[in-house]
Amino acid sequence: MSKQKKKPNILILMSDEHRYDVSGFYGNSVVRTPNLDRLAKDAVVFDNAYTPSPVCIPARQCLAAGQYPRTCKVEGFGQDLTPNYRTFARVFSENGYQTAACGKLHHLGLDQMQGWRYRIAGDTEVDVSYYHRQSGNENVAYRFNSAVKWDDKKEILRAGPGHPVHAREDELAVQGCRNFIYKYFVDSFYDRAKRDEPLMLYVGLQNPHYPYIAEESLFNYYLNRVVPYENTQPSSHPFLGRCSNCPPLIVGQDISERDLKRAMAAYYANIEMIDRQYGEILDDLVNAGENLDDWIIIYTTDHGEMLGEHSIWEKQRFYEGSVRVPLLIRYPAKFKPGRCDRNVNLIDIYATLCELCGLTAPPQVESRSLTGLMAGQSQDWDNETASQYRGKNLMIKRNDLKYHCYLDDQSELLFDLQRDPLENQDFSSDPAYAADMEYFRTRRKDYGF
Repeated sequence: MSKQKKKPNILILMSDEHRYDVSGFYGNSVVRTPNLDRLAKDAVVFDNAYTPSPVCIPARQCLAAGQYPRTCKVEGFGQDLTPNYRTFARVFSENGYQTAACGKLHHLGLDQMQGWRYRIAGDTEVDVSYYHRQSGNENVAYRFNSAVKWDDKKEILRAGPGHPVHAREDELAVQGCRNFIYKYFVDSFYDRAKRDEPLMLYVGLQNPHYPYIAEESLFNYYLNRVVPYENTQPSSHPFLGRCSNCPPLIVGQDISERDLKRAMAAYYANIEMIDRQYGEILDDLVNAGENLDDWIIIYTTDHGEMLGEHSIWEKQRFYEGSVRVPLLIRYPAKFKPGRCDRNVNLIDIYATLCELCGLTAPPQVESRSLTGLMAGQSQDWDNETASQYRGKNLMIKRNDLKYHCYLDDQSELLFDLQRDPLENQDFSSDPAYAADMEYFRTRRKDYGF
């Protein structure tokens, strides 16, 4: 009897807060990302990929669930998917895949696995509030409060060389991943390798997320090479015109240009560091006898980083620097390399992986398979995607138009990225866009806003 062909192995590489345009394969000539560039050369690169939420936890749980924040009920920091959620890891685990997650998944709830069979050097911590909800005990000794944080100005002013804790945790995650690769594919000591079984391997790193502190030689390399964004005019909008926890930081008024460059240099350095670490993992797979052309390899991040553009830092805003993400899918055994300019979302990875591996995505997912786009068939793609923040703010992007609504002050904005790629002009009151505004006002109800 002939042996059934094994399903493809999958490698998902995910960083934290990687701005889409700070990578070589998106055209940045300063940052050094040779390993990601090598993957991109043989991949389909998505030039308009967006996060379902421009903040860490909701973005990651939406990716896992294949749903938008309002649907999976993870709309803010400190929330998590309910136990035994139908994540893509669970679907693959139930269908014969070994599934291993190394590093950051950012679960805070009682179910720390959420479908993964292995968790290696991960951020496994149950927030005490989940025990509080379960027990009904009002006398909780400690409860994490994400609002208790120094402002972004302090974050900029302390930028420089160093070895912060999140970088050390990344090192543990990478080493754990490399140990797993040896055990899974080689295991020359016990000869219990499982290389004939299909594997889904995830590697989640915390860099280049702030603090803006990086390895000294890399920091020094970038310090006199980084180029600040010229578009520093802050918005007058009450939410869009602020950093996450302070007013906009004006160069020459709140911080100096040297302060800005130091933060940028550390950020660039940390991107080069994750590129090196991903390169080590790729090399280990090759050294273990794996042909990466037979693998499905994905690289992405959870959201971007404003990095001083519009005088704003961090994320949470629907500006391109914060809400747009790098995304590549490499599977040369099935797809030719290319670029795709359609609007897609991180939640679309769920259905894409299921289709590529012959599995059926659960009916409740809002994910759309990207396989048609990867094959160059874009004519039937509904060119719209969305992003949400804390259940109060919504972005809908359709073609080149980007609509914002803010429930707190009932305000609306409309950007036209073709006419104004720097997002400085609000067209929401322009009569030429009246029909578009009516469309978005109707459409936002479908997203629960």
